[in-house]
Amino acid sequence: MNNPLLHIDHVTISARKEGQWIPIVKNSSFTLNENEILGIVGESGSGKSVTSLAVMGLLPKGILAITEGKIEFDGKDISAMSQKELRSLRGNDIAMIFQEPMSSLNPSLKCGYQVEEILKEHTSLTAAAIKQEVLSLFEKVKLPNPEKIYNRYPHEISGGQKQRVMIAMAIACKPKILIADEPTTALDVTVQQEIILLLKELQQETKMSIIFISHDLSLVSEIANRVIVMFRGEIVEQGESAEIFHDPKHTYTKALISSRPSLDVRLKRLPTIQDYLEGTVNPEEVTPQQRAAHLEKLYSQTPLLEVKNVEKEYVSSAGLFGKNVSFKAVDDVSFKIYEGETLGLVGESGCGKSTLGNAILQLDKATAGTILYRGVDLTKLSTGEIRDLRKEIQIIFQDPYSSLNPRITVGKAIMEPMQVHKRYKNDKERREKTIEILNRVGLGEEHFNRYPHEFSGGQRQRIGIARTIALQPKLIVCDESVSALDISVQAQVLNLLNELKENFGFTYIFISHDLAVVKYMSDQVLVMNKGKIEEMNEADALYAHPQKDYTKKLIAAIPKN
Repeated sequence: MNNPLLHIDHVTISARKEGQWIPIVKNSSFTLNENEILGIVGESGSGKSVTSLAVMGLLPKGILAITEGKIEFDGKDISAMSQKELRSLRGNDIAMIFQEPMSSLNPSLKCGYQVEEILKEHTSLTAAAIKQEVLSLFEKVKLPNPEKIYNRYPHEISGGQKQRVMIAMAIACKPKILIADEPTTALDVTVQQEIILLLKELQQETKMSIIFISHDLSLVSEIANRVIVMFRGEIVEQGESAEIFHDPKHTYTKALISSRPSLDVRLKRLPTIQDYLEGTVNPEEVTPQQRAAHLEKLYSQTPLLEVKNVEKEYVSSAGLFGKNVSFKAVDDVSFKIYEGETLGLVGESGCGKSTLGNAILQLDKATAGTILYRGVDLTKLSTGEIRDLRKEIQIIFQDPYSSLNPRITVGKAIMEPMQVHKRYKNDKERREKTIEILNRVGLGEEHFNRYPHEFSGGQRQRIGIARTIALQPKLIVCDESVSALDISVQAQVLNLLNELKENFGFTYIFISHDLAVVKYMSDQVLVMNKGKIEEMNEADALYAHPQKDYTKKLIAAIPKN
């Protein structure tokens, strides 16, 4: 395993800005050996993905370029290769799996055809042999019923299955190097574990080398032999996986490990990267006595929301003469939530979490059952009454970018719900209130006139939160509201949500597929499976002593710290 296959030799990658080349990856050096899995860890903007694009020869001309050093693959300098040589290299010798399979697969072509294209380009096999090879690849990546998947379009299969099609495409020509760029970020914890195991198995079977890129150090530690840690365009630490994980030397690496919520210890506040860099880390634990007193106070009240026997059924048409098929996305769900409580809602994609959230918000009417908010049945309200209720029940969306209007400034976006619900006397008062809210979520007055595209992902999520709290609601549904964020930004947003809850007395329904985050945030956790409640308990008790096999499987799949 000591023969270097890829050598990054003092590489600086620069971006062209106003006629000048500005370094964004600085003086990077590392090797990838034969038959090795190398992990590259760091947050957005650390230079991980740019480095991988440089290895593929995919840096956009005139925008990004290698300005110093060289990248050698099998002794050949990639940066000196012609486009023809690079085309032959990509897919054949070096292949890549991207983060978002839905946007990487062509929605208008069947899955089988998309994998066939690679084999047509790089091999001289017959059409029949190519089809056979694709089916064999689908079996290899453990896709159920390869013949069916072969004839399906990307939108007809699940996220995990799409990612497997991408892996099949990447390994079709038996590459020497596979670059996996955040291949599990948007996936459920169980699917994430399946993809990790699959990549490990494929690597052992084919002896290819893998570069596994992620912002999650615990995940990387489960797959990689060696790890490189990148921060602001520089490699700050590299070494054996176990050594980096159990005895990190650099402050940034220590911060990356500690920013993720622990399953063993309940902290009052998560430490952030900034805390570590400024030397202000003060991890304060919540004692069992404090926790018990908090829960006793919560559950001595009247419930704020009561969900009773709620069902949501969808009927799909089977054509002119076919029988209609009905499907229960939410099936006989009942629970109570109390003022000031955070109820965690977990389960895999398709279990009914978001459908239930939408039914509570009256964005999608329940088919059966009652939803009582302060004793009023929401399912019986008129459109006008529901609109009026929006002041009290709000949502924080998963993707803040697509939920903000790109054409209006963030200040106006936050003022808008105040205007709709006639809060405050005039726009001058509303503007003052908006600036106060921006300050509250860690932004400032200078951000009022900026547009959504001028902010980072973490800042946009703060704007989404600011817009939600503008009406000072009582109940907030957080639907996967931190799942797309880097570990450290996630820690900042979770701390902010807890702080706002304490200051304003908010009640949260916290929906996520990340079980470690749900445990940290929740007073009580509700596990959903196939539309039903599988298990419900106080958060710490549920994780320490899960009763159902499904819950045990979910907890076992969490990357261990």
